[in-house]
Amino acid sequence: MPASPSTARAINDRLALRLLQQEGPLTAGQLKQLTGLSRPTVADLVERLSDAGLITVVGEAGEQRRGPNAKLYGIVADRARLAALDVRTESVSVVVADLVGRVLAEASVPIGGETGTGPVVEQAVSLVERVAKEAEASGVPPRADVRAWGSLHTVGIGAPGLIDPATGELRDSSGLPAWHRRLVAALQERFPEAHVSVDNEANLAALAEQRDGTARDRDTFVLLWLSYGTGAAVVLDGALRRGASGGTGEIGFLPVPGTAGLPSATDCDGGFHSLAGSAAITELARRHGLGATPTGEEPPAAALVRSAVEQAAGRTAPVTGPASGAGAAADAPLPEARQAAPDPAEAAGAGLGGAGRFLDELADRLAVGVASVVAILDPGCVVLGGEVGRAGGEELAARVEERVRRMSPLVTEVRPSTLGGGAVLRGALLTARDRAQDDLFAPTDR
Repeated sequence: MPASPSTARAINDRLALRLLQQEGPLTAGQLKQLTGLSRPTVADLVERLSDAGLITVVGEAGEQRRGPNAKLYGIVADRARLAALDVRTESVSVVVADLVGRVLAEASVPIGGETGTGPVVEQAVSLVERVAKEAEASGVPPRADVRAWGSLHTVGIGAPGLIDPATGELRDSSGLPAWHRRLVAALQERFPEAHVSVDNEANLAALAEQRDGTARDRDTFVLLWLSYGTGAAVVLDGALRRGASGGTGEIGFLPVPGTAGLPSATDCDGGFHSLAGSAAITELARRHGLGATPTGEEPPAAALVRSAVEQAAGRTAPVTGPASGAGAAADAPLPEARQAAPDPAEAAGAGLGGAGRFLDELADRLAVGVASVVAILDPGCVVLGGEVGRAGGEELAARVEERVRRMSPLVTEVRPSTLGGGAVLRGALLTARDRAQDDLFAPTDR
């Protein structure tokens, strides 16, 4: 049965809007070429979307031809304001953006370990309000029909932990502070008209790496999240996979060799987290006599890995002594991870000093987790994400890939993140933008 005229119009409108989202401003001629629609049909949809306040003329194509230049049409960016949050145990970061994702204001605050749940929640909510006000004063005034700053259209939140696939809520977990779950409800109460949603940090990082980062050419890959904690996100055939209980990618609980025991249902100590979490990497660096000073809010492990990569490449002199970062000296030494015998050629090329040995042992640890994922999913590509993955760069990724090649017959490319820890905030913003656009661009009988 052919579509009704109203359904056909809605389909054409959505197609044009999606193209404007993906490609940016386009002329009517470019829309005709990309959609395959007739010139009159494109003219009708441009008029319809303009009358609805969804698109507007944003410039001219600048083509050198007779007559006036073709008009460029773009999405009305100031139709809605969006907020994205990256919620960590130690900090909260916020950006406020317009409908096309242009950041208008951003800020972050550290969270003290002894701060109570109520004060932390109020601190985080107040930060969102302040950044929204700064966005309003950023020189990009909102349209007359845009709600005031106190009623953001959509708020996307990235946080560690399990997301209940039935409710979309952050599940209670003894390993996470209570304020994480309270924050979502507090934001919804403070911004009652906003669409507030939360997703796992690794899932959002994978979305960002696929859209804007190192996995742009992949529709199947696994992101291994390496930050303060560990996690993973699984993308198969272009779709993020969450599992029956929302726990796909909880690799921190993976039982692995080289730990003191086994993880439990409420504690990932003894699992892969014990080998690849920030505290474990910091202790490993200390045992190899390495030290480094973190910059900004990055995990101590990221600074150590970056310093080791630079030393292994001969770009800096060794930094020895206790590794910087909370808990570096207090943590008890971890049991040695089971290691493959070093390849003689590899050892000669790497010049196995303290930095080289540290990177090799870290690669041994990461390869255990990566090889386990590869054996089950065969994704063809694994991204080392988070601040640690980005700090390790090609140097660490190559080491991990070489070890996985020895451990598995399944060919797997290992890539470093290009977005690092910022992928969570980017992914939260992309998700908020998609949801806002889906709401605002919902087909109507126009």
